[in-house]
Amino acid sequence: MQGSGSHIVPDWPVPAGVRAVFTTRSGGVSRPPFDGFNLGDHVRDDPASVVANREQLRSITSPAAPVFLQQVHGTHVAHLDANTPDGTEADGCVVRAGAGVAATIMVADCLPVLFSCASGRAVAAAHAGWRGLAGGVIEATLRALRAVGSDTTKPLHADDASIVAWLGPCIGPQAFEVGPEVVDAFVKLDAGAIECFKSQSGGKYLADLPGLARRRLQAAGVSSVHGNDGSPEWCTVTQSIRFFSHRRDAVRLGSTGRMAACVWFG
Repeated sequence: MQGSGSHIVPDWPVPAGVRAVFTTRSGGVSRPPFDGFNLGDHVRDDPASVVANREQLRSITSPAAPVFLQQVHGTHVAHLDANTPDGTEADGCVVRAGAGVAATIMVADCLPVLFSCASGRAVAAAHAGWRGLAGGVIEATLRALRAVGSDTTKPLHADDASIVAWLGPCIGPQAFEVGPEVVDAFVKLDAGAIECFKSQSGGKYLADLPGLARRRLQAAGVSSVHGNDGSPEWCTVTQSIRFFSHRRDAVRLGSTGRMAACVWFG
């Protein structure tokens, strides 16, 4: 994992001009329990602090501007441009080169997945909590990304069949306790997914969310997958100094902040 300061820079083999970042809770101006770099405007943080933090993020992604989606754990994918407003409802997004915006996903335990075409013509991001992942948000985002330029005036580049993916921090396999309904949601689509669950007492399971995502990516033809391997350093729950976590903090503190994964052309 690259980056030990206020943000993480993905280490993945993308074309020149593709940039990406994952923010942590370090930096920013928000006060506890949102300290300090909270980017969510829906978590009871002071609105002025959120605006200031988002301006800091924009300075990182400049000249591209982040577009903050309304994420609903679904599978809709939005094509973003300079006219796309914040609050657009989607859990995946695609950005063409030259659009001037950053594909942005906010998380606080769910898995962010960033994508780039090998040709460097488009990038994408997906919000992959267990519901979205089981529902097909990765596949929907890949379809949208691969379709970029498929019209007659801008034919799909042959290299766009090759997609690179990066998995960001999320709730780790040692912390993500789920019920049998979550196991069923994945196993009914992929019997081998049972390997990503460890049985616990009381009918519960520990789920490997990045492992499940890697299975879905491989099945969708994406073999170049980087980032989160399920090791403890990537876990948003256990790495409390570095990451926000809804599961860890929402009950204890009343709420928690949000981090962002962004990919753009710069």
